[in-house]
Amino acid sequence: MKKLKNHVDELFKDIPDSQEKRAIKQEVLENLEEKVSDLMEFGKEEEDAINKAIVDFGDIEELKKELGMKQPVKKTHSKLNLMYSIWGSVLIIALFLFINVYYTPDNIWFVYPTFAILWWPLTMYFKWQRSK
Repeated sequence: MKKLKNHVDELFKDIPDSQEKRAIKQEVLENLEEKVSDLMEFGKEEEDAINKAIVDFGDIEELKKELGMKQPVKKTHSKLNLMYSIWGSVLIIALFLFINVYYTPDNIWFVYPTFAILWWPLTMYFKWQRSK
């Protein structure tokens, strides 16, 4: 059962030490040990029962929220992505415009790929708005 204790210690390592943490940690360990015992009664080997109990337990994100641990702020780069898409689109459209004017000045065809290219910054704009 040392493997269970090590697993529980690893799960709770980021949480600051407190009386509540120790109580919940002990409760989780007891529940896992009980699950292992139940699985062993149904004929599983000890190692298999321990692994199944660990997998079935999952993660402790809800417990971390309950203990008041702050979740890491996920930094999005949506504004950077928007600027990249705008500059990239401008350069691609300028390339098409140059090719159109230089090679086929009588036909204006660069407008068609321009509409397709403009979807890129448009989608990045909506993603940026959603992340605000």
